[in-house]
Amino acid sequence: MTDSSAFQFPLLRGLEGPSSLREMSDADLVVLAGEMREAIITTVSQTGGHLGASLGTIELTIALHCELESPRDKLIWDVGHQAYGHKLLTGRLDEFHTLRQQGGLSGFLKRTESEHDVMGAGHASTSISYGVGLSEAQRRLPGTHGAVVCVIGDGAMTGGMAYEGLNQAGELGTPVVVVLNDNGMSISQNVGAMSRMLQRARVDSTLTRVREEVEKGLSRVPGGGVVGTGLRDATKALWFESGALFEALGFAYMGPFDGHDVAAMRRAIRLAVRRNRPVLVHVKTTKGKGYEPAEADVEAMHGASPFHPSSGRSMPSSAPSAPSYTEVFGRALVAEAEKDPRVVGITAAMLKGTGLQHLAARFPERTFDVGIAEQHAVVFACGLAIAGMRPVVAVYSTFLQRAFDPIIHDVALQNLPVVFAIDRGGLVGDDGATHHGTLDIAYLRGIPNMTIMAPMDEAELVVMLHTALRCDGPVAIRYPRGAGVGVEIPASPKVIDIGVAQTLVSGERVAFVGYGYGTQIATACAQEFQAATGVVPTVVNARFVKPLDSSLMRQLASTHDLVVTIEDHAAHGGFGSAVLEALSGAVGRVLVFGLPDEFIDHGKRESLLAQSGLSPQLIVERVRAELASLGEGAKRGH
Repeated sequence: MTDSSAFQFPLLRGLEGPSSLREMSDADLVVLAGEMREAIITTVSQTGGHLGASLGTIELTIALHCELESPRDKLIWDVGHQAYGHKLLTGRLDEFHTLRQQGGLSGFLKRTESEHDVMGAGHASTSISYGVGLSEAQRRLPGTHGAVVCVIGDGAMTGGMAYEGLNQAGELGTPVVVVLNDNGMSISQNVGAMSRMLQRARVDSTLTRVREEVEKGLSRVPGGGVVGTGLRDATKALWFESGALFEALGFAYMGPFDGHDVAAMRRAIRLAVRRNRPVLVHVKTTKGKGYEPAEADVEAMHGASPFHPSSGRSMPSSAPSAPSYTEVFGRALVAEAEKDPRVVGITAAMLKGTGLQHLAARFPERTFDVGIAEQHAVVFACGLAIAGMRPVVAVYSTFLQRAFDPIIHDVALQNLPVVFAIDRGGLVGDDGATHHGTLDIAYLRGIPNMTIMAPMDEAELVVMLHTALRCDGPVAIRYPRGAGVGVEIPASPKVIDIGVAQTLVSGERVAFVGYGYGTQIATACAQEFQAATGVVPTVVNARFVKPLDSSLMRQLASTHDLVVTIEDHAAHGGFGSAVLEALSGAVGRVLVFGLPDEFIDHGKRESLLAQSGLSPQLIVERVRAELASLGEGAKRGH
């Protein structure tokens, strides 16, 4: 890791907060933008991170901080992918080399990190709702004031919550400025009708100039008033549909502007803030601007792994040769679709992230990317299921939270055969608390009609997908981020019995029961325990949390001194809780190992697991201490 003292950025280092920008010349601001790009590229090449989005907003960030007085004025960044430049301008240069490192700066915004971070979030489409709330509070609380500006990417505008915020702001006349950063990309290519409308504005640079001239002429129409206003609005609808859409929602529409022209952006922001009403400023930017590898491959450089700054090529990796769970799932889904024409895949703007690019390549007509719209994805799947299709909703655990209501109300209540392929279950590492998938078992297992399973390895993932597609009701399959364990993938998977666990090793005294990735930890614990004590423990792959194999759990409790449950999920409400519920009133002692009741920050996955007490050494240490407290007379299972 390169220490920050090695960075030589005189203008950045000379800033005394973002207010210093207002004293700089236009020429100095251009140099500053170059320093910011260099700092971001240098750091992200070593730490990994969201490179392209932040490079694309450098000039926009400078312009915003030139015109706003943060933190008096509230600057809200949707998601935070675009905000590395904001971190640099708000006093975090010396810490920037710690980006996404355990104990270092977050890869997203974080209120505890800086007074300039108004909100902290890692899910898209929320900024406008935050902004409306802040602005309306300022209108009601004495002594509060300041502009409220929300920066939202065009990808995030595919999320329904963005329109809910726009709708309320327009209704209330909330003085909020929404800067629509239009670069044609979220992670993958944007989808949807809004994207097409914005694209028409991007490709035709004469559109805005012609419209402005027409509007100037209309402003001089005799009679003005209603006539002039009506003609102006009709013209906006004629020249630019999405501009008319925002106007219809009660916003004044401005743009599109060149988001890499600092002077133009400063004028636009200044005018928008002065209007003291809902205003949408449409800004065109280039994702990855100023760094050729990021401009050339925006998808790869959205969330970049460490790379060589000179070339953009990834650093050599010592990663295992086993394919990732995501890759295995994606190819298994293609195999299922080849056998059953009813199988379709659905993703919410995460085609590559969920492995659905393989299905899209093989069966594009049976692959649906709905944009950042998880709720819609789930209800859309319901419609497909009712009509006889077999939909598979591929989604990260942390994003599935956004669709909780339709999972209950639309899928489970009607007992529809929708399969949820839940990627990134458990800790995900450097993205931190906003992206850890630590709650899905808890929020799913209380829902009637749900079947919930988790594979112990990538081969079992293939088997579980095969099984899920043959169930008559909703099924959720949870699996972790990263590489599998290297087992052979079955060419012809067989259906497994629902609700039946698998005993991997029959032993005595202690039963290590793992769920999903927890089974890998359980196996390692058994080896550690046997090496330390000479006793061969039982090892169980639970497979299902709902329905739970309660009969086996009771049998284990009656024949072993300890039943030890292990999961990479919150201990409260997770697999261990299900086992405790099943054994209520029964003889036996249960130790539950899961993640603590807290939000876990970013860091390497293995380190975070150990920190949470989920290393085999720590688990066995506690198990042995518990056995010692029971005494020799407690031995069972002989």
